Amino acid sequence: MKTCDCEDIYWDGRHYDKKYQDLAEDIPFYLRQVEKYGEPVLELACGTGRVTIPIAEKGFDITGLDISEPMLALAKEKAAERKVDVKWILADYRDFKLDTKFNLIIIPFNSMAHILDLESLNACFSRVKEHLTASGRFIVDYFNPRLDFLLRDPSSRRLIKEYPDPDGKGIVVIYETNVYDAVTQINRIKWYYKIGDEGKEWIKELNMRIYYPQELDELLLLNGFKIEVKYGNFDETPFESQSPKQLIVCRKS
Repeated sequence: MKTCDCEDIYWDGRHYDKKYQDLAEDIPFYLRQVEKYGEPVLELACGTGRVTIPIAEKGFDITGLDISEPMLALAKEKAAERKVDVKWILADYRDFKLDTKFNLIIIPFNSMAHILDLESLNACFSRVKEHLTASGRFIVDYFNPRLDFLLRDPSSRRLIKEYPDPDGKGIVVIYETNVYDAVTQINRIKWYYKIGDEGKEWIKELNMRIYYPQELDELLLLNGFKIEVKYGNFDETPFESQSPKQLIVCRKS
């Protein structure tokens, strides 16, 4: 398996939370799925607990698993502040073994894009199957790829985010470039950060594996999952060509 190369962008959970402070549209969707399919719940690539903690606040039994120590450290702080009980696991979602089987396993917010090779994908799906109950469900949340985004001018920088620096140094401004490799289906992204009036620019690199709709469905089927429903957005509308999301609910076949 290829080594995980996502540490560069998850170096500080505070920056992550500031960057995505307005992102909450998926939480009602996940709460409905927990209510429908039951607990315990396992969230893979839980990060700072953006989804995990609101589920725990509703009284559900949930475990959050992530490979990044800085992200989990902040998740633990936030859970303590909000007085919720979550079991946090530091592990690679391609290689973990827990004592619990789960009625629901979720992998939100495009986190599957960090799986860059087939061996890693098969390993992750194998771990999921091993940790699902006989009637358990697995939910994959992944965007519906758009070629107009992937094939943008690689020399053009685009402003993608502004947020207040967590250390009070001013406004963090992020520009983005990307180069899409059609052979490997990896979108190689660079984020260019500047903070306040500092002259220094720092660069973070993100490699995202692109999974097209038919491909993703077939990879799940070949790994022993049966797809029950595929939504196109968090309002649970059916998936179609122009849908922004691929939200797949499946179970072991």
